Amino acid sequence: MKRLAAIAALAAIATATACGTTETADTAGTGGIYTTIDGSKQIDATAPINPFNPQGSTFVGYDAMALAWPKNNLTDPNQFYPGIARSWTTTPDQGEVVVHLQPNARWSDGRPVTSEDIRTSIGLAYTQGGSAYTVNAGAAGAAADIQILDDKTIKVTQGANHSNVFLRNVLSTVVVPAHVYGSLLPAGFWTTLEAARGTGPAADKAKAAITGLAQKVITFAPREDVSAGPFVLERINPGAALLKKNPHFYDAARIVPDKVKVLNYTGNEQIWNYLVSGKLDSAPFTAVPAAVMAKIKEAPGNEIRKGYSPVAVSMAFNQARKPYDNVHVRRALAYLIDRNQVTKIASPEAGTPAVTTTGIHGSSAKAWLGDGLAALDPYKVDPAKAEQELRAAGMVKKDGVWAMPDGKPWKVRINVPASFSDWVAAAKSITSQLNDHGIEASVITSADYVLYLDELAAGKIDIGFWLMALGPSPYNIYQRLYGSANGWSLLAGQLRHSPPGKDGNWMGGPETIGGLNPGELTNRLNLASPAEQKRIVGTLARLTNQQLPVVQIYDYVNTQFVNTTRYNGWPPAGDESLRLPAGVWMQLGMIRKK
Repeated sequence: MKRLAAIAALAAIATATACGTTETADTAGTGGIYTTIDGSKQIDATAPINPFNPQGSTFVGYDAMALAWPKNNLTDPNQFYPGIARSWTTTPDQGEVVVHLQPNARWSDGRPVTSEDIRTSIGLAYTQGGSAYTVNAGAAGAAADIQILDDKTIKVTQGANHSNVFLRNVLSTVVVPAHVYGSLLPAGFWTTLEAARGTGPAADKAKAAITGLAQKVITFAPREDVSAGPFVLERINPGAALLKKNPHFYDAARIVPDKVKVLNYTGNEQIWNYLVSGKLDSAPFTAVPAAVMAKIKEAPGNEIRKGYSPVAVSMAFNQARKPYDNVHVRRALAYLIDRNQVTKIASPEAGTPAVTTTGIHGSSAKAWLGDGLAALDPYKVDPAKAEQELRAAGMVKKDGVWAMPDGKPWKVRINVPASFSDWVAAAKSITSQLNDHGIEASVITSADYVLYLDELAAGKIDIGFWLMALGPSPYNIYQRLYGSANGWSLLAGQLRHSPPGKDGNWMGGPETIGGLNPGELTNRLNLASPAEQKRIVGTLARLTNQQLPVVQIYDYVNTQFVNTTRYNGWPPAGDESLRLPAGVWMQLGMIRKK
């Protein structure tokens, strides 16, 4: 898809590190200057040096650090590489997580990283809400207690409503220095937090006090970058950010570059130009036309590394709208879509055609389903089967054009955000194929992704493209199909189902199918043992394959660009670290000067 810049929700705040509007010459020692882009956002030189700010002038893996870095294993969401945490232990049910910090970890100002820094970071995370740090009573996977055991050891205890991804959420904690950020937490914060975990008016008041700190945290602008990562921000301007090596990093000997330059971009075309000219030592994938890709590959030193990306693209139905409430119609459309052709047109370098619809990325499906994958309907292109399904749904064909059962015109409208270039291309390919088979189909684009999501939630769209298979957690995978978008949500630890058009339920599927409640099964994945998880995943995959709330089109491939002219030691193809920023690769000792 087209890379989207993060949108700053608040007024930008000038920082002391902002400098002129043009880049100046940079020098470095024998380690050189490593040049890249930040795939998650464009640079805003006036944004605060604050990782809690969505547009903040910090860069994950370089100066912004987490307790640990996810490995992105196919089936186990709790496998991590060390970060600020050297190691961790947990009880079998993840009721308690004990984190042991890197013994030599220091901030860039020379002060040691301590458990108080982690506790402060967790407190700040509560102001933002979600994950393990939520004040919603009874929320699955919420932390119930944070206890400092010593200067380098901290224990986080899970509440009564357990989640299998509690460890993952704790290890993903962003770490900031208490001596810089601690003043953002008012006196009595932890007492207020304890009160917020209850119910009733007093708890509601406490919750409001905690979440009311969110804007103060987001807009906080430190005078300088105080980093525990391998680099620290030296300066930033609208064209680029320059980071220098942090001599106090706990494993500084592993970090080869003397500096890192993060170039800004205003759109995909600028990234293409960087790659064609060989400026970037590495970059995450950006959708490119075939002709531009050929030029990128021709540039000296440019190479591509591909690995697992736990994301897939689907065509999702609003089952509250006719005729998409009829499974035979959904199956007919599946039999008419050539997924190989769609992928070739829309995402030839960063996608693989879905083998079938399971709700799971193809690579993960093999691990989760084993031989059961072969038993599912592959929905290969078969116009004869499609016609049988349409007639079973009562659809009528007149003069070669399919119509609704009452004879009224059937107009298939597929909505996509205009900014997602691969989705637009995919939707156009699909509508062309459907038109070839007598189904009047067209593409409708929304101006931007935020508007598109609003239109989906409001139930204004019959068929839209939907990201799914967000692994590796099986709970997260099936939440995309049998979660809030399809009516199921957790409230105070209790699962409920809202009717179509209510509480964001735009998919409009039935609450039960053949005696099975897919939302309940999905919720059980949060608590189930590995063996039970596998059984539930098998059941949900079969149900999804039969009922087709979506048609899985293609599975994303994590495609990275690297350049071997100045550095080598890149992660090999298929490596679990490929989805992590190059700053983490450096922490793992992978990048070497050529």
